[in-house]
Amino acid sequence: MSGGRAVLAVVATTAEVLARPELHEGLLAPWERRRLDRTRIPARRDDVLAARLLVRLCAARFTGLSLEESGPGQYCAACGRDGHGRPYLDGRPGLGVSMSHADGLVAAAVGSGPVGVDVEPATRRPGPPSVLRRLLPEAGLREAAALPDPGPALLRLWVRCEALFKAGGGPGLRLLEWTDHGRGAVVAVAAEAPVIRDVGRTGAVCKREVSYGAT
Repeated sequence: MSGGRAVLAVVATTAEVLARPELHEGLLAPWERRRLDRTRIPARRDDVLAARLLVRLCAARFTGLSLEESGPGQYCAACGRDGHGRPYLDGRPGLGVSMSHADGLVAAAVGSGPVGVDVEPATRRPGPPSVLRRLLPEAGLREAAALPDPGPALLRLWVRCEALFKAGGGPGLRLLEWTDHGRGAVVAVAAEAPVIRDVGRTGAVCKREVSYGAT
């Protein structure tokens, strides 16, 4: 799959990921397990684990590597330290990697060039307004405020901005956003390359949709 320019994005519930026997905590690197052990809330721990496992599944599908070879590293350019910051695949500098988790939902994306993904429960409403004004574009806030119920529009705007931020926010990024009604999730992917969206079960890419949505 990685022969051409594309991005593979997958959304799932935490339960779906953790139910797969080949996706297990033993795949995590020691530094990942140490970070995971510091997460005291069981549900949040499961979400973090599922996100890190799902991104391995995406990377393995995209590159042809094994799950054991598909673990992402993380590097923070701001402090110059490993173990946090933007994820990457070791030895594959041309690939972008991103993951997200929120309240029983996870999403992951791997592909050519910069990549960012974000997922939120469809029932979530971002806020408060003072925070939204600092983080979201003014034009989008005005459009949402003009609606009878601005909540869903604000949520979509939030996940788009998060995906763009994770992808580096550079010029030329395309944006694909969709609602997974079955899982109650709102998802956005930002990338330079077209997105191949897994719209079937996480077990296989049984149907693909290529989007060229522009920012």
